[in-house]
Amino acid sequence: MSDTMTRWWPRLGRVAVGLLLVVLLIAPLYVQEFWLRTGFAVFAAIVGALGLNLLVGTTGQLSLAHAFFLAVGATTYSYVSGSPGGVATKIDGLGWPPLVGLVLGVLAAGLAGLLFSPIAARLRGIYLGIASLGLVFVGQHLLNTWTPVTGGFNGRTTPPFSLFGFSFTADHPYLAVVGVPFGPAERLWYLGLALAVAAMWFARNILRGRPGRALQTIRDSEVAASVMGVNVQGYKARVFLVSSMYAGLSGVLYALSIGSIAPESFGLAVSVQYLAMIVLGGLGSVVGAALGAAFVSALPLTFQQYADALPFVSDPGQGGATAGQAAAFLYGGAIVLLVLFEPAGLVGLARRLRRTSASDPRTAHPSPAPAGSTAKDHRP
Repeated sequence: MSDTMTRWWPRLGRVAVGLLLVVLLIAPLYVQEFWLRTGFAVFAAIVGALGLNLLVGTTGQLSLAHAFFLAVGATTYSYVSGSPGGVATKIDGLGWPPLVGLVLGVLAAGLAGLLFSPIAARLRGIYLGIASLGLVFVGQHLLNTWTPVTGGFNGRTTPPFSLFGFSFTADHPYLAVVGVPFGPAERLWYLGLALAVAAMWFARNILRGRPGRALQTIRDSEVAASVMGVNVQGYKARVFLVSSMYAGLSGVLYALSIGSIAPESFGLAVSVQYLAMIVLGGLGSVVGAALGAAFVSALPLTFQQYADALPFVSDPGQGGATAGQAAAFLYGGAIVLLVLFEPAGLVGLARRLRRTSASDPRTAHPSPAPAGSTAKDHRP
């Protein structure tokens, strides 16, 4: 039974992934706009969580600067693809095509990570966390004071996204599938789904290849990695670059999701939320990062949508906990429980269930040795 289950588990996993993709592809035909917009926010969070997971979960490099790199990507996109304007506050913009703005947003975040990588390559643990924390405060200062680019304290609106004349944030050109009109929510859903799947595929290939094995060796022991010929500082710098680019793409998607950027959208709390995502899902796991991102990012939006029906949850100023506070309590408690009982996160729980179902009860009670045989005859 154990061998049979071991052979079937990979196949069942592939079937489950295929069914999930089918469900996600047909979801815009059946679900409401709220869930489509929540799904797009989840896809944006998945991309960012994957990047942080490569850095923290796979390499063991603590970083609190993820919010800064999200801000770099979102701000670059808004400036490059936005138009000049403003009444009380003058805002600049280049007005370039949105695709160019997206690519430059990813590259700008990667460049910021590359500039910080010499520091990241020489620090580890809490020291790197403290150093990266400084980037968040630098980012907050720039977002509040670099008004022509960022919009200052009030922020600026996010430019619409289009690709070769096809708008993802408007209804033109008109598109309907099996009689269902595809508006901005449906189009953004497919955009986010495509980018999230591509990001997961790329991260999975990194982990399965030589770079992934090198990063895991660095996480376990930098001395052992150096002895094995791994360029420790080089790999730590490169993974910081890749993680920053993931964050930049996530920042662009996040800006499209909320429709504007403002300093409070990229504070320290955002970095902590991304750490919660990868801890909940399972450090070092691509699937775990996606699960954690879905849980942490969708929970506040869901609570806000159903605040009237949930106990102790209310709108701001009504006396109860707000949706964001209730969500923080819930996934905070989930983190405590997982750290106590399953440090490997949600993926660890799935692996435990897999081992339990695949185990053979007869292995716990081995058959007695034949008569006349000795223990030495059956020694492995």
